[in-house]
Amino acid sequence: MIKELLSKNEILEAFPIMKQLRPHLNENSYVELVMATKESDGYRMFALFDKNTMTAVIGFKPMITLSSGRYVWICDLVTDQTIRSKGYGERLLTFVEEWAKENKFGSISLSSGLERTGAHRFYEEKMDYTKASYVYKKYL
Repeated sequence: MIKELLSKNEILEAFPIMKQLRPHLNENSYVELVMATKESDGYRMFALFDKNTMTAVIGFKPMITLSSGRYVWICDLVTDQTIRSKGYGERLLTFVEEWAKENKFGSISLSSGLERTGAHRFYEEKMDYTKASYVYKKYL
């Protein structure tokens, strides 16, 4: 079952899984950031449950830019590290792809850390994503 996480309690329930992807966050900063981006950017968070156990989480937001037009940006995708490679990430990413099509978005984009070579294989070989650019970052 895939369920949208709407309340603070539901979002907090996803923290142990999300922390595996975002270890720099604590519970308070995580909830604060999720709620702020939900309000300001239309961020949506969904979780996949297997037999009432949360197994994977995805967060995305619809966007419009001159370079890409109407697209969906995947902000976060993580499967609990103890049960990876069972198709949970694929199911969530496919769910967002279907959501994007239904809502008339033309593409999906995401970034993935350079060190995450397993994730890169997943996106490219299993999910048919292509490398389109580099993402640059400058800390201020």
